[in-house]
Amino acid sequence: MTSEFLIKDIRTRAVLVPLRRPVIAGIGRFELWPLVLVDLETTNGIIGHSYVAPYRAAAVPTVVAAIRDLSDMLKGRSAVPFDAFESAAKALNVVGSAGMSMIATSAVDIAIWDALAKAANQPLANFLGGTLAPVRSYNSNGLWRHQVSTLAAEARALQQEGGFSVMKLRLGNEHLKDDVAAINAIREGVGSEIDLMVDFNQALGLGDAIRRCHELDDAGLYWFEEPIAYDNTRGYAQLAAKVRTPLQMGENFYGPRDFFASLSAGAVHYAMADLMRIGGVTGWLRAASIAAATGIQISNHLYPEISAHLLRVTPTAHWLEWVDWANPILEEPLQPRQGYVCAPQRPGIGISWNEKAVGKYAVKV
Repeated sequence: MTSEFLIKDIRTRAVLVPLRRPVIAGIGRFELWPLVLVDLETTNGIIGHSYVAPYRAAAVPTVVAAIRDLSDMLKGRSAVPFDAFESAAKALNVVGSAGMSMIATSAVDIAIWDALAKAANQPLANFLGGTLAPVRSYNSNGLWRHQVSTLAAEARALQQEGGFSVMKLRLGNEHLKDDVAAINAIREGVGSEIDLMVDFNQALGLGDAIRRCHELDDAGLYWFEEPIAYDNTRGYAQLAAKVRTPLQMGENFYGPRDFFASLSAGAVHYAMADLMRIGGVTGWLRAASIAAATGIQISNHLYPEISAHLLRVTPTAHWLEWVDWANPILEEPLQPRQGYVCAPQRPGIGISWNEKAVGKYAVKV
């Protein structure tokens, strides 16, 4: 990259957007979704966009502060993602390499890659050496832990939203009968041909997880996601050896090293990466190489607009998790069709802000 392509400025804004369906799980209840928007301007006038979603609105000021810290450091430097990634890691490791440090690094990294692909006048997938093609997807926009009586109708609505034949249900209720009732309600609503993934959101202890997963092993489920605390690597390895239904986890891994530690320990059968935590595009590419080396299929967690590109350059690409949570502030949101999502032909990631909506949902930081 020539010295002319430098980082001129990195600007941040925050919004709090409404969710069409509240998120209700062991991690809490969310009816509003916080997003931190990043606009990285280069000296040749190109602006790279990215966003991160730190779950809790109270965390937004800390994320913004960390990104502004990186901005002060990176202004005037070449817009080279690998160099910027390493510089950010070294600058922030004194306060920890995970958590807010990695979230801020990821936000900047994604924006740099967006700017680079725009400079090349190519969609990100093409810029990375891949092609744009539909990616098979599952609908993750609902089926949270709420009243069983509403699940069948909600499952039918989710199926129709984009022709989905795969969707995700959240489990981890106090009693097995309630988890079974939820599964049965989905089957009654959309039939037994629908592939159903279930996510426990780390709700169980190891002993209870072994019991619960054994009890649900004959339910024909696609995977068990995060039954226990994500950092209990030894527990996952024990559980993986005892169940027939494949285990899925990875959304809480901070950086490729966490990813490697879990996969090399035999802790999972499937893996997923969250762009906010794995290290943006740079972190994803490194994690994808680890997944390929270990033969583990990898899916994304959230961020479908960016993941639709990255899964096209991932050797063991598996599923795209479809959510529309950022749609309220996007100018041209993605639209799933027949259970597939395709990244747009536009240069870069292909996202731009609906400025009127950004103004409507803006929060001060």
